Amino acid sequence: MSAARLAEEALRGPFRETLLAPFHRALADYGLIEPGDRIAVCVSGGKDSMLLAKLMQLEQRTSQIPFEQTALIMDPGYSPANRAKVEANARLLEIPYTLFESDIFAVSSRQEKNPCFLCARMRRGWLYAKARELGCNKIALGHHLNDVIETTVMAALYGAQLQAMPPILSSTNFEGMSLIRPLYCVREEDIEAWRDACGLTFIQCACRLTENQPGGERTSSKRREVKELLRRMRETDPGIEERVFEALHHVRWETFPREK
Repeated sequence: MSAARLAEEALRGPFRETLLAPFHRALADYGLIEPGDRIAVCVSGGKDSMLLAKLMQLEQRTSQIPFEQTALIMDPGYSPANRAKVEANARLLEIPYTLFESDIFAVSSRQEKNPCFLCARMRRGWLYAKARELGCNKIALGHHLNDVIETTVMAALYGAQLQAMPPILSSTNFEGMSLIRPLYCVREEDIEAWRDACGLTFIQCACRLTENQPGGERTSSKRREVKELLRRMRETDPGIEERVFEALHHVRWETFPREK
């Protein structure tokens, strides 16, 4: 059985409840796909975006909502090995893709303060621009449930603000375009389990600033702290993350202070 077939059978079989079902729940609950959509699925080469590309491919085949989707790979300055790995995995999983290049890593690496923030903003802009060039009205990113929870906790603890990561967001710079996050309800550990069960290996982080660090980890120190905090809390309270996520859907606005 080919790797692509194995990955698809796993999604329909043992990972149906942990990956396919929450994927469909996010699409339905937040109205992420509408008739006539043309969606650029942004593939960075990591486990999350590769799974997203496969799920969106399957969804297009079976959905009653007519839409088009295409995998979009941006090379922001990958090392030759990382670029080869990303393209090889796309071919392995039988995901047709469009690839284009940018100089994001070169530009952001010259930024002494917050290079990761600059990189993320530039990536988003380049992806929107290329997606629009391809006739798309939406881009899909691979952020998952853990990203949503960690971002919320980080914003409160370190950013002094109550801020979430929305499942759908209209672009302020590209009129008529939106960003969607179809993995919004999917847990990272389940993505890892699918990857390992299928014998797949993906790049962890292709950033040229951190590729020599152990595991290629680019996660900020604050995000690592929040990951560790939540891990410790789960040991005594397994439902802590679910409640943080649910809290995003049950905001009591009347309890918040108002400035005069």
